[in-house]
Amino acid sequence: MGSDDSVKFSNDDKVAIDHKEELPPQYTDEECNRLKRKVDRYLLPLMWLCHGLQAVDKACISTQATFGLREDTGLVGQQFSWLTTVFYLTYMCFEIPSVILLQRYSMGRMLSIYIVCWGFVVLSIGFAQNFVHLLTLRALQGIFECSLSPGFLLVIGTWYTTREHPSRSLVFQSGYAGVSIITESISYGIGTVSYRNPNFEAWRYMSYFLGSLTVLVGLSCFLILGTPSEVIWLSAEEKKIATARILSNNTGHDKTGIKEWKWEQVRECLVDPIFWIAGANAFLGSVPNGALTAFSGILTTSYGFTNLQNILLNIPKMIFTVLFFLAIGLLVTKKKNLRLWVMALSQLPPIAGFLIIALLPNEPQYKWTKWGGLFMTGTFIVATFFAWSLIPSNVAGRTKRTVMSSITFVGYCVGNMVGTQIFQAKDAPRYIPGTIGCVTCLGIQMLLIILWRTILVMRNGRRDRRMRELGMSEEDRIKAGLEMGEGDHTDFENPYFRYVM
Repeated sequence: MGSDDSVKFSNDDKVAIDHKEELPPQYTDEECNRLKRKVDRYLLPLMWLCHGLQAVDKACISTQATFGLREDTGLVGQQFSWLTTVFYLTYMCFEIPSVILLQRYSMGRMLSIYIVCWGFVVLSIGFAQNFVHLLTLRALQGIFECSLSPGFLLVIGTWYTTREHPSRSLVFQSGYAGVSIITESISYGIGTVSYRNPNFEAWRYMSYFLGSLTVLVGLSCFLILGTPSEVIWLSAEEKKIATARILSNNTGHDKTGIKEWKWEQVRECLVDPIFWIAGANAFLGSVPNGALTAFSGILTTSYGFTNLQNILLNIPKMIFTVLFFLAIGLLVTKKKNLRLWVMALSQLPPIAGFLIIALLPNEPQYKWTKWGGLFMTGTFIVATFFAWSLIPSNVAGRTKRTVMSSITFVGYCVGNMVGTQIFQAKDAPRYIPGTIGCVTCLGIQMLLIILWRTILVMRNGRRDRRMRELGMSEEDRIKAGLEMGEGDHTDFENPYFRYVM
């Protein structure tokens, strides 16, 4: 199970590999740390804001539904659910083409264009008059937003070492919670106007605000975002240090504009069980995400809270999410090989939360308990986000990494589509079949994550035993692995590669 028998050791494995070109010079820890701090200052706040806006822009429809979006545009039956389903349908269809574009052209410039375009789409939602308008705009939003998460993971992989991947990935992935605290406060202010003026369509102004903000942020990305070889805010020497740091990951360089597609790496993906596990994990974790993205606001108001109270109640939930992400980010950075354990254990509170939502009736004496159950669901997303950070850390070979990234986002999209559809209008207000479906997905996901970790432990064990048999020192292994990583060898082809967990 999880065999990587394609890894071959030659008789010369004990001998230092002859370099076709000199490896980058070694830099001091002080030089590397100085560069890392500079990169953090430039990239992390911007990525945090962009990723937060992406999540807020797509999820705002849940809040808008409680402020008259359905009534003002004449939505009936499952039409509201389809607004989220079509978003993830186009997200999935355009995922692979977008990732290929990011690999072939300037990653920073392409991401900036996508962000500006989806900002204009969100702005336009405020002008929608009917279901067709909303459906078309949500489809376009999915097309433009699909590039951001895989693009940011590629950016993380080109700037940070394997040990730094989870903490940096969690920083930008926590943007949803952090940015939501700001945008929900402003949305609350917009919503209060509708209480003073019943003719004020607050949901439209929420789109005007979020769309305009996204466009402005997207324009700023043209100046900052990109890989080490693309950005203008590094000196030539700093770019060399950045390259030297990342070569230690054994996953290759950061250069974009490379058009070579290696079909042998695609075939390797198809026989790698981790490829299928990663896709299934993304699907299972995204079913509750799709459900809550569309229906969390509707669920909260069904418990007896007002639409304005729904916005206020989102804020403590988001504050907790930010603190939780920071805590586990620090934990997995300081302690090795905890990512998959954290992923599995993070599913326990959401399972309990969804059971509370499903089993308790919608009666006034239970409304705070049911909201508490909804609050507990917040940690489920960790398994999805951590799995994304495992891709730049654990998958070598540019084509293989692209395909592996694509299957996780396909699973992510399909899961979100399923999540929106298992909450049927006929099951309102408790949506018991949908919530039980979420519990089932999270339980299966826990078991799958444990299997995932078992496979990686076995692979590392086989490789370590072989290294000991060959008598290779750790220094020789790292040096040989660095050379093979720069040569675009996959993790199966590179016997010196080690998986992180």
